[in-house]
Amino acid sequence: MTVLTRRTILAAAPGALASVALPARAAKQYGPGATDTEIKIGNTSPYSGPLSNASPIPLSMEAYFKMINAQGGIHGRKITWVSYDDAYSPPKTVEMTRKLVESDEVLLISGSVGTPTNSAVWHYLNEKQVPQLFPGTGATKWDDPKGHPWTMAFFISYQAEGHIYAAHILKNKPDAKIAVLYQNDDFGKDYLKGLTDGLGDKAASMIKAQASYESTDATVDSQILELQASGCDVLVTIAIPKFGAQAIRKVGQIGWKPLHILNGIASSVGVTLQPAGFEYAKGIISDNSFKDPTDPQWLKDAGYKQWLAFMDKYYPNGDKSDQQTVYGYSIAQTTVQLLKQCGDDLTRENVMRQAASLHDFELPMLLPGIVVNTSATNFAPIRQAQMRRFDGERYVPFGPVLSGAIG
Repeated sequence: MTVLTRRTILAAAPGALASVALPARAAKQYGPGATDTEIKIGNTSPYSGPLSNASPIPLSMEAYFKMINAQGGIHGRKITWVSYDDAYSPPKTVEMTRKLVESDEVLLISGSVGTPTNSAVWHYLNEKQVPQLFPGTGATKWDDPKGHPWTMAFFISYQAEGHIYAAHILKNKPDAKIAVLYQNDDFGKDYLKGLTDGLGDKAASMIKAQASYESTDATVDSQILELQASGCDVLVTIAIPKFGAQAIRKVGQIGWKPLHILNGIASSVGVTLQPAGFEYAKGIISDNSFKDPTDPQWLKDAGYKQWLAFMDKYYPNGDKSDQQTVYGYSIAQTTVQLLKQCGDDLTRENVMRQAASLHDFELPMLLPGIVVNTSATNFAPIRQAQMRRFDGERYVPFGPVLSGAIG
């Protein structure tokens, strides 16, 4: 019997080595921002400015990564989280994202908040081949694996939500006269297109009035008065939380009583409805893919208990009535999952391969029946939502889990 020692192996001729069966071990491969001990993740978000109340998304992500680090990290590597304030200003986003890529040299970007802000760096990140993962925006264009293979969505798309709202109106109020308030940018127009396409050939006759606002406006009071004067009995509000709250309050104060549909990202109880006034928010209809942390039906749910324990220990100052803490928690969980799947191949190319290889991944705070699925041709991880109505104290879900599939 021949015993192979390190010395005899090193002394063997290359031809002899070729016939010796040695244990195979893939070499570690690293891209920028990854080492034996570290994985560097970048982010830009509005800690100030008109969308500053969305800061719980990156703050809860940061808290989740702290928890992962406390548990030993990912395959022994600790996460370094680098997040900059872009104040919901696209030029600032460009500046901060360039810093993340060219100075901080992060491995990937995750959970950056805002449609116009993410849009400002969409082409840049794809040209630089830097993963732009799970943005805090439901813009439909993030699902473009052919044209922008380095960007992957997270939330149900705004157009898909618009389809769901249109289907609800057509079924429950087919003679509706619809007024639409929307933010005058890619975010607002994306939702509006979904609503219009969902109404199909009835859109022209049903949508009687539209009014837009700029994210720099002080209020939307004048727009609400204009829409009320149109005589419409359905109002679809497409807004960020600040202006969603203003719209709800003004509609209530002037005594207008339309069927009021509020877009999903503005529907948080803590951030939008409470500031607007629960008495004015009663009857609001929206949709959601996630468990509502204010809904008592989840009190005994294992996923909710897991989220609650995380909040208590790692984000104790976070508002547990704010749905955005659920969003950040879930984005961070998904980011960690794909990094676990990367193993020792922490290149940007493999990050995208693993992001496109999430199969029936269950997030604790997704609604039952909704799972995360991606593939090389599907860059939209979440595609379903459920309608819900605010009863003055909490949202009450109704109807089945719906798909607002587009295309």
